[in-house]
Amino acid sequence: MDNFWEITYVEIAARYSVVILCTVVFLALFELVTSYKNWDEIKKGNFAVAMATGGKLFGITTIFRYSIEHNDTILQSVGWGVFGYILLLLSYFIFEFLTPKIKIDEEIGNGNRAVGFISMLISVGMAFVIGASIG
Repeated sequence: MDNFWEITYVEIAARYSVVILCTVVFLALFELVTSYKNWDEIKKGNFAVAMATGGKLFGITTIFRYSIEHNDTILQSVGWGVFGYILLLLSYFIFEFLTPKIKIDEEIGNGNRAVGFISMLISVGMAFVIGASIG
């Protein structure tokens, strides 16, 4: 049975499955910390929410990309991916804190594309920094 997990296709499928599951869970956690419902707003055409959510999705998967690249086991990859996600979530709160004149969450929910775009870029940029750091 040990040889089964050494088959490249099995390992790829396992890592893929775990990352998909983690991504769904992490996006759900992001939904809990925002005042708006991501998928409802996206369905309504709120492009600011779509950009912010897309940035979070890209951020999560980028962190896992680095985590997979630099760790031998699925468990290590998930561990570093979870840690990276926590840092990405922290980045979201820091962004909100550093802009006291703008309520980021509220602006994105109201469709402010400029704020949604900056939020997306913060998620993308921080994902590269976090990913490079967790190797």
